[in-house]
Amino acid sequence: MHTDARALAAALLPLVGGAANVSSAAHCVTRLRLALADRSRVDEAALRALPGVLGVVEDGESYQIVLGPGVVGRVTAEFERLLPSAAPAPPPVTTAAQLAARGAQLKDRHKRRNATPGRAALRRVADVFVPLIPALIGCGILAGVAGLLANLGWLPALTPALSALASAFMALIAVFVGHNTAREFGGTPVLGGAVAAVVVYPGVAKVTAFGSALTPGQGGVLGALAAALLGTYVEKWCRARFPGTLDVLLTPTLTVLVSGLVTLYVLMYAAGQVASATGTAATWLLGHTGALAGLLLGGLFLPLVMLGLHQALIPLHTTLIEQQGHTVLLPLLAMAGAGQVGAAAAVYVRLRHDTSMRTTIRSALPAGLLGVGEPLIYGVSLPLGRPFLTACAGGAAGGAFVGAFAMRGAEVGATAIGPSGWALFPLLAGDAGPAVAAAVYGGGLLTGYAVGFLATYCFGLSGTARVPVGAVCDPEGHEPRPADRPGPRPAPPR
Repeated sequence: MHTDARALAAALLPLVGGAANVSSAAHCVTRLRLALADRSRVDEAALRALPGVLGVVEDGESYQIVLGPGVVGRVTAEFERLLPSAAPAPPPVTTAAQLAARGAQLKDRHKRRNATPGRAALRRVADVFVPLIPALIGCGILAGVAGLLANLGWLPALTPALSALASAFMALIAVFVGHNTAREFGGTPVLGGAVAAVVVYPGVAKVTAFGSALTPGQGGVLGALAAALLGTYVEKWCRARFPGTLDVLLTPTLTVLVSGLVTLYVLMYAAGQVASATGTAATWLLGHTGALAGLLLGGLFLPLVMLGLHQALIPLHTTLIEQQGHTVLLPLLAMAGAGQVGAAAAVYVRLRHDTSMRTTIRSALPAGLLGVGEPLIYGVSLPLGRPFLTACAGGAAGGAFVGAFAMRGAEVGATAIGPSGWALFPLLAGDAGPAVAAAVYGGGLLTGYAVGFLATYCFGLSGTARVPVGAVCDPEGHEPRPADRPGPRPAPPR
């Protein structure tokens, strides 16, 4: 296993321009994220053709190679071992031509970085929350187990311990959000955590803002995010103005003081109003327009995953979990993965002679069933084109199914974020009980599978893909010929 990861990492390095071209390497659930000095040195065609690479995404600030869950962590570790411990010094600029080339390169990088500021901002917010997902998953599963034991009356001595373990992280999540926010936006992480900690400190109940006493946790992760952002701005302002001796004393003091006071008297109240409005809006949408809301959310989620922006929804999920105990958005969005699985199954059936594609589907389908759709997106549906659209149709149908039941009082939610697909069943919750929530969610998955399969089978494959049984598929797009017809294939019309 490690040998394969080491071989893949060694094969990747020269294709991205070598160690000198890699400024940093990190990974998320499925992607190796690289900061590259010069993207023109990447051999993208060879990279996409490399076995084990499921796709490539070029973001504003990172070059992302899709490797799939599990694999990406091992490959990233081996990849980092191939990099020098410190970045090499840039070559000296000695001629006007070199200076002009360096300036043009920097200008191009700056232009790419700022071409989509909204997307860059969402990516940075996502990077704040992505490191928290493992804890959210673990605590969510423990919360589900504790609730199940409590309902059944089993192990009464253990249930309170499990509840404490599950709730402790959520009670202090604001501190972790503040720490990660400061680190992501260029501040001191511990100062970001210190500023955000005031959001969950019990003593805030003695503070009055806008005519009412504050509540510990008011504003939740949104308040913590805003507090840490403000703290980062104050810290940078102070460091730019104070000399070294005063900087050590005054910068952290003023950062905590100014940011903390603004958080207490403005941000907690404002973020609390936004969080309350978010929960109210989600409840109203599902209660009054559940089928339409589910159709839109399930149908549009795959494009967000394709762009790498789906993780920017984590603050909304976390806010709903803090308020209501579960997020009603995740089961709807999970239907996109069901449509993707159905589309991949149809491709597998229709392209029976495409050994390479069928191998890719077999390797990526287990991850797709567990809700990790990127291997199927970049390895199957997106390269083929139409199956990506028909997969979205399957996701829309599944979302409409779940949303329609929400309009009838059978709302489905998830007590934690991260898992999807069949892995989400242990985390399901709803007003009508866990059994009804599981039945509705399972029905949505089956609907997404069926519609994704049928739409792809009938409309998602053109030319070579729509081949009758017993015909040989022509990889160049020519008309298929029966398998039992001997002789050469007729030349295409000119």
